[in-house]
Amino acid sequence: MKKLIGIMFFLLVFMNGCGVPGGGVSGNNEVIKKVQEESQTVKIGVNLELSGAVASYGNQEKEGIDLAVSEINQAGGIKGKKIELIQKDNKSDTAEAATIASSLTTKDEVIAIIGPATSGASKAVIPNITKAMTPTITPSGTDDSITVFNGKVQEYIFRASFQDSFQGVILANYAMDSLEAKKAVIVADVSSDYAKGLTKSFEETFKGEIVADEKFNQKDKDFKAILTKLRKKEFDFIYLPGYYEEAGLIIKQAREMGIEQPILGGDGFSDEKLVTIAGAKNMNDIFYTTHFSKEAPGSERVIEFIEQFEKKYDKSPSAFNALAYDSVYMLKEALEKCSKTNSEELTKELGKLTDFEGVTGNMTMDKNHNPRKPAVVIGLQKGKQASAEVVNP
Repeated sequence: MKKLIGIMFFLLVFMNGCGVPGGGVSGNNEVIKKVQEESQTVKIGVNLELSGAVASYGNQEKEGIDLAVSEINQAGGIKGKKIELIQKDNKSDTAEAATIASSLTTKDEVIAIIGPATSGASKAVIPNITKAMTPTITPSGTDDSITVFNGKVQEYIFRASFQDSFQGVILANYAMDSLEAKKAVIVADVSSDYAKGLTKSFEETFKGEIVADEKFNQKDKDFKAILTKLRKKEFDFIYLPGYYEEAGLIIKQAREMGIEQPILGGDGFSDEKLVTIAGAKNMNDIFYTTHFSKEAPGSERVIEFIEQFEKKYDKSPSAFNALAYDSVYMLKEALEKCSKTNSEELTKELGKLTDFEGVTGNMTMDKNHNPRKPAVVIGLQKGKQASAEVVNP
C-alpha cells in the first residue's frame, strides 16, 4: 500500500509539472504574466558569453545593450517604466546558457531575454524559453536552424542578425563577381554549427570549382599540415568559415608560408582580436561579411549611435555592439505596441516588426523570425579597413 501511495503521489506531481490546467507550467506562466504586467520596471534578462572562449563577442554585446538601456531610461523608459537588466554570464558554455535561460524565466520572471551571442548557445536555450514562453533575441546567432528546425518555426526565438545561408550566398557571389574567382578551397571549423551553416550555403551558391575541402576543430593551434597541402594546389581564394581565434592563426600561418590568395570569411572575423592574432602585416586581401561598419554609408540614426558610443566607451563601435544595441530597441518598439506588458503579447509584436530603423539597417521580421536587412562586406589591407560595401538581400 505504501508503494502504491508513493507511485500515485509521483504521478500527481509529474502531471502538475507537465502543465495540467490550474497548475504546473501553464499555471506558473499565468502567474508570471500577471507579475510582469504589475511590475514597476520592464525586466529584461541578458544571457551572454562574458567569459570563456568567445567572451569578446559577449562583452561587446553587453556594451551595446548598456548604452541602449541608458538612452531609453534617460528618455523615460518604455510606457513610463524603466528597463531593469538582469545580466548573467554563460561562460561560453552551451549547458550554462540553457541553465541561465531557465533561471531568468522562472526565478527572475523577465519579460524577454537578449542573448546568447553564438549559434550553439542560442540553440541550447530554446527548450527552456519555449517552456516558459519567453521571447528571446539573439543579437548575433546566425545558424539557420536557430529559428527554423526540421521545417518548424521556433516560436519564441528571434534574431537581430541575418542568418548563415545569407552570408554564404553573399560571400560566394562576392568571390565570383568582385574577385572574378573560379577556383576555391574551403578550410572550415567542423566542430561549429556556425561554420557548418556557412559552408553549406557557400557550396550551394559558388559556381566555380572547389579544389580542396579541409577541416579543423575549435581550439586547434597548428594548421601547417593543412596549409602545406593547399600550397601545392592552384586556387583563387580561401573560404574560411570560423571564429576569430582559429581564423587569426590560419591567416598568420598561411601568409608566413607564402600563401597570398584572398581569404573570405563570415561575421566571426568581426573582432579586433583577429588582427592581433594574425598580425597586421599578414592581413591583406581579407574579406568578410558583417552587420555594421562605421565606414559604410549610414543614416542620421547611425551617425548619432556612433557619436554616443564613442562618447561612452572612447572607441568605435563594432558590429556586435551595434547588433545588441538594435536588439534592445527592437524590444522597445515591440513593447510599445503591446496591449499588455507581458511576454505573450511581446512575442506576437516581435513577429510583426516592420520597417524597424536599426543602426545595422532597416529590417522587417519575416515569417521565420529572421530580419530582412542588408549586409556589409568589409575588405582589409595591412589589418586596416580599406573598403565597406553594402549588399542588400
